[in-house]
Amino acid sequence: MSPFLLTRTLPEDATGAALRADVLTGLTRHPKSLPPKWFYDARGSELFEEITRLPEYYPTRAEREILESRAGEIAAASGARTVIELGSGSSEKTRHLLDALPELHSYVPVDVSESALTGAAESLLAERPGLSVHALIADFTGGLALPGTPGPRLVVFLGGTIGNLLPEERAAFLRSVRALLSPGDALLLGTDLVKDAVTLVAAYDDAAGVTAAFNKNVLSVVNRELGADFALGDFDHHAVWNPEDRWIEMRLRARRALTVKIRELDLVVPFEAGEELRTEVSAKFRREDVRAELEAAGMRLSSVVDGRGGPVRPLAGHGGLTGAAGPPGPRTADRALRARARRSLSPAVGRGGRTSRRAVSPAARTTRHREAASGSAPTNATAPAAPAAGPGACGPAR
Repeated sequence: MSPFLLTRTLPEDATGAALRADVLTGLTRHPKSLPPKWFYDARGSELFEEITRLPEYYPTRAEREILESRAGEIAAASGARTVIELGSGSSEKTRHLLDALPELHSYVPVDVSESALTGAAESLLAERPGLSVHALIADFTGGLALPGTPGPRLVVFLGGTIGNLLPEERAAFLRSVRALLSPGDALLLGTDLVKDAVTLVAAYDDAAGVTAAFNKNVLSVVNRELGADFALGDFDHHAVWNPEDRWIEMRLRARRALTVKIRELDLVVPFEAGEELRTEVSAKFRREDVRAELEAAGMRLSSVVDGRGGPVRPLAGHGGLTGAAGPPGPRTADRALRARARRSLSPAVGRGGRTSRRAVSPAARTTRHREAASGSAPTNATAPAAPAAGPGACGPAR
């Protein structure tokens, strides 16, 4: 069996410290807000899994279908020997992509949950004994130091997680990803495109109330971990489409004027009747938005894959899984692989989807990811991009 290495770059006490900082900052500002990563304790993860099976919540199904049916095309376009997955979780959907890469040597899953990384690695190695797995316990939004692995490398960021980042956070994140890419490398990105408000709001406010329970679970996490006295019945769940910023907001609205005490922070938080606490932003993109943000980070959108059976095409599609590839480098193998990728690419369209989550510690998930395509039918799209030309670089960028 190939070796399994586990490297921790996240301090042991990082979760508790991050929760305290986020709650102190978020509940003392106006308007109040909390990051969506705190949804995901064990109960929150169970609720999320239930959400992914709801009829209103199409993204998970859409992304899985794309990876199941189009992994071979994506693999041919990248020619990767190493796959690096950010926010890997159980690595369930990525397995379709791993199996489609004939020259795959290494898999580098990145997550904050050691148990999730270990469980996924054991399962992968049992099924693929020739694979080398080097897992990283790390927060991918804080910058990464990657192990040395053979190129070309494919960085994978699925589930529409990119939409949970605010514009300035997305810009910083994409720049950090660009810094990881060498000539011949690529980025595979799951995005969600703008669509009708009815479809979007329904995905975040289901009739059964599962998403409402999921949203309120963040209050349970703060109660348990920081000794707060939030009464969940004092808040109502609301999902709102913000057309100006092109994102869905999940909010908790106070039913009455109230005061919450948070013992571990020695903090008293007043809420007015009707005051809202924002718990999640999920941005939806237009094609030109994705292209512009990639270019600002030094990358270029090169192709898109959709779930409607169309071929992989450069610069065409509606959203979903997109890819970025590094510029041709001096290595002959890289040039050959990129030539093969170019031959495999033909114009295509794409749409969006969403990922599932497994039970982890309260901070184990960096974000909750939802994505869908524009139009009435949900889909995912992936498009390869490459580092933009610059000092030492001479090719397309994602």
